[in-house]
Amino acid sequence: MAKQAELLIDVSRLVWRISTGRLPTGIDRVCLAYVAHYRHRAQAVVQWKSLRRILPPAASSKLFDLLLSDSLDFRAKAALLALRSSWQLLRAVPGRERLYLNIGHTGLDRPGLSAWITRTRVRPVFMVHDLIPITHPGYCRAGETSKHEKRIKLMLDTGVGIIGNSQATLDVLAEYAASRNLPVPPTLAAWLGTTPLPLSKRSPQKPQRPLFVTLGTIEGRKNHVLLLKLWQALIAKFGEDAPQLIIIGQRGWENDEAVAILDADATLRDHVVELPRCKDSELSHYLHVARALLFPSFAEGYGMPLVEALAQGTPVMASNLEVFRELAGDIPDYLDPTIIEAWQAAIEAYCQDESPVRDAQLKRMTGYHAPTWAEHFNKVDKWLETLPTTTANRA
Repeated sequence: MAKQAELLIDVSRLVWRISTGRLPTGIDRVCLAYVAHYRHRAQAVVQWKSLRRILPPAASSKLFDLLLSDSLDFRAKAALLALRSSWQLLRAVPGRERLYLNIGHTGLDRPGLSAWITRTRVRPVFMVHDLIPITHPGYCRAGETSKHEKRIKLMLDTGVGIIGNSQATLDVLAEYAASRNLPVPPTLAAWLGTTPLPLSKRSPQKPQRPLFVTLGTIEGRKNHVLLLKLWQALIAKFGEDAPQLIIIGQRGWENDEAVAILDADATLRDHVVELPRCKDSELSHYLHVARALLFPSFAEGYGMPLVEALAQGTPVMASNLEVFRELAGDIPDYLDPTIIEAWQAAIEAYCQDESPVRDAQLKRMTGYHAPTWAEHFNKVDKWLETLPTTTANRA
């Protein structure tokens, strides 16, 4: 009989998203990084509806291999393997006080997970990515606020530890817990690692017109509407000489106004390019030739596009959010996400061949070091060793 691993890691989010053919999101990439780092010490946990199973070591190893494969065909097979294995495991496997890592908010709003945690005697460690459905409900799907409140409450009620992707996120969590008189288990702020983008195969020659990039799912809180209205103004002012905007991201939710503009305004064509699918090599190319990354979000738990852009040496214009200040200090140019005139003035200044404001940011960027996964896991590994060793003595 194979020896049980010392850790448990929930891969349900990866299995089901990949099985539906969806491209990995930012949270998915974090989950994959945790699988890659802990796979040799861990067994997989799979949830489906009311079913939750700890897979045996051999099945876990095969599943980890498939999830980390570059082949989407293999990843689809991973979903089938996990489902088949979970159904075959009729005998409940005890957690034996092992740490259970749930990194993707997976199943936390589902009835029964708390009872499973108690019954199997696992020690849950959660990662909180944001509290946006609670703090900014207007930017989320209907019903998402109550679901997220259930997720956060389960983290606080059952977790022996909570990892925050930023201190800003943990500060919001602490405020929420205090407002409801809920205890907070030990926490750790650990910035997410930045995977270096591959070198582009395309020539990094200067584009004929100034080019700007925005990166992220097209949804209300990302504030694409501001950028689209801004580009309408730039086209009206400069005509064919207006700069180009590359929108990289899939269409999401609460985005009716942005989608209506994209679909209906013919004047945007040739000036605004929507790329719902973009390989990392293409992203690398666009960041290298861009005058700046534009990030006018109303709310974020982290800010991976900001970090990726600075890692590539690309200037950033961003909303003045606390988490952006935490990650990048005074490097970006910060703007109010509600004032279109300020964004237009900044973009016009960045369009100049010799742009003093852009050059100033490039100087501020000197010596910038993007956070790495090695640094992230160095912190997490040490912190995990400090957590309560049984569910009975949780602080």
